[in-house]
Amino acid sequence: MPARETKAIKPKSADTPEEDIEGQRKCLFAGIAVAGPVTIVLWLAIDLLMPPLPGMTEPAARLGFALGCCCLAVLFCLVSGIEAVSHERLGSPAINPLSGYETQRMKINQRYLQQTLEQLLMFIPGLFALAFYASDGRAMRAVVATTAVWILSRAAFWISYHFGPQHRTIGLTGMVQSMLVLFYACGRFGYQWAGVAGAIVPIALFLVLEAFLVWATRPLPSR
Repeated sequence: MPARETKAIKPKSADTPEEDIEGQRKCLFAGIAVAGPVTIVLWLAIDLLMPPLPGMTEPAARLGFALGCCCLAVLFCLVSGIEAVSHERLGSPAINPLSGYETQRMKINQRYLQQTLEQLLMFIPGLFALAFYASDGRAMRAVVATTAVWILSRAAFWISYHFGPQHRTIGLTGMVQSMLVLFYACGRFGYQWAGVAGAIVPIALFLVLEAFLVWATRPLPSR
């Protein structure tokens, strides 16, 4: 009888840590697979269907427009996250930051806020470079498309995170976009000063660094 009782209370199947990690990894990759095509279609739709922006022949005008786009991104993505955390603090024991009080919702919002701040450091310089290298109002549509995709991807990241951390990759396409824009900007900058070699070398060095990081941070075999 005691043996039967013990068997009855024991869960039918408990995932090992390795199985749990593998399941979360599959969910993360599935989110990217779904969000990737949607992001590409949205970016191309804005870039191809939007009318050219007027008065964009001068670099100052293009950089000023990029500054406005950055302000929109900060307002809707960063300031909204700050407000979400602040409002919850005002109505809970977390009004004293040293109390240690945190809800699950507040933890997620704080993580979103920290990640958005990090993503802005990639997004803003890339957007300014994209505007600087644009030739006219037609090319400036890429700045609008990049801003719209980044803002919407941040919103998708935030919302999906509240449904479960394994769903947050739905909004990570904005980070991929920022990396691609930085590749383009570094390539243009390098080409401007050193030709084809100047365009290739910085990107190649980064890819080597990325490969090293993948190798260096791989999980160690369990003993």
